Amino acid sequence: MSGRISLNAFQIATPCQHTSGAWRNPRSRAAEGYTDLEYWTGLAQTLERGKFDSLFLADVLGVYDVYGGSPDAAIRGAAQVPILDPFTLISAMAAVTSRLGFAVTAATTYEQPYALARRFSSLDHLTKGRIGFNVVTSYLESAARNLGLDAQLDHDLRYDMGDEFMEVVYKLWEASWEDDAVLADRESGVFADPSKVHPIGHEGEHYRVPGIHLTAPSPQRTPVIFQAGASSRGTAFAARHGEGVFINGMRKDIAARIVGSLRDAAEQAGRPRDALRVMQQITVIVGDSDAQAERLHREAISYATPEASLALYGGWSGVDMSGFAPDQVLEYVDTNSMRSTLALLTTADPEKRKWTTSDLVEFMRIGGVGPVIVGGPETVADEIEDWVETAGLDGINLFHAVSPETYEQFVELVVPELQKRGRVWDDYAGSTLREYYYGEGRQRVRDDHPAAAHRRR
Repeated sequence: MSGRISLNAFQIATPCQHTSGAWRNPRSRAAEGYTDLEYWTGLAQTLERGKFDSLFLADVLGVYDVYGGSPDAAIRGAAQVPILDPFTLISAMAAVTSRLGFAVTAATTYEQPYALARRFSSLDHLTKGRIGFNVVTSYLESAARNLGLDAQLDHDLRYDMGDEFMEVVYKLWEASWEDDAVLADRESGVFADPSKVHPIGHEGEHYRVPGIHLTAPSPQRTPVIFQAGASSRGTAFAARHGEGVFINGMRKDIAARIVGSLRDAAEQAGRPRDALRVMQQITVIVGDSDAQAERLHREAISYATPEASLALYGGWSGVDMSGFAPDQVLEYVDTNSMRSTLALLTTADPEKRKWTTSDLVEFMRIGGVGPVIVGGPETVADEIEDWVETAGLDGINLFHAVSPETYEQFVELVVPELQKRGRVWDDYAGSTLREYYYGEGRQRVRDDHPAAAHRRR
């Protein structure tokens, strides 16, 4: 057993994300803290002290209004609403840290590549190369309606648009400005050499971007690309574009199959299997001992809100469960939401093909639809190592039961145990987020990544 385990922390700028009712827990500071800059800067400093690779900021652009045909359940239970724009948090967190990376979510369906490319280049400059782009295509019908569409675009069309979107931003980041275009020559009065700044001239099916990138090359040029698509189309997209890939396997053997499929798809896309750094979603509840952790687990469960859980599941799956009986069996149907969420429960687990509404409510009490590890430091470290080895993972994406307590306890109790075993580094190697994944000196995308095809030689 060997190799460094990459640690990433998952957050959404909202009072409650996947553990419904967590905001009610008196141990949580999220209900008041999510709008407080000191809450976020303190969290960033905690994660950097624990040598986390990055803080992963997820996002949604709509409300969970499938359950009962209304957002009421989500609003009552703070199910990812209200929510802040995650981009607004990063500069402040970067200012109080020097090594922690930041991966932020943006939906290609509703962004314009020309403007978003500038936003990421700006953050890459301001963080000195510590920024990543989590590429999503969005899944909420409410987002589509509020952003000017009559309905959510077809699932595969969103990925087709996403492929072209990425081609445009790669051209802007990699092809527009030559490395030595900026002179900043006070004597000659020339800041940048126009002959070394090139319009990209993109004319495509979905986007037309004729001009130059507005921002000079940043430390990484292209931010580290993250992806979490798990449908067949999403897997192909992740295999082509992803550097960091987040997955959710309910069991270790399921996670192993997902990892194998991703690495197979990477090879089919002309990339080596190790081009992807794959991280599994895991919620951890840790205490000084197994017994204390079990008490914390029981306490966290006591605040779970079934209605809010079903509101979340409705948004993820596109299925309204408000009229379902407790013993009603869930069946897989194609929707334009996150197909992987339906498949995860109804087709992915060979030992439990029949999930009922009450099964789902019980399962989602902590951590959404992902695995939960409960125990003292050694128990948690043992389980994390077993997940990594069994599933062929490169790291974990740490969800919380109580924020920021989960991260504080993990840094205090679990990180030292993993460091003792040689599984977490004692200090960062490199200074940019891409170096954390591929080694010191590798600030730019690898030659096997599609962005590299747009470099000016």
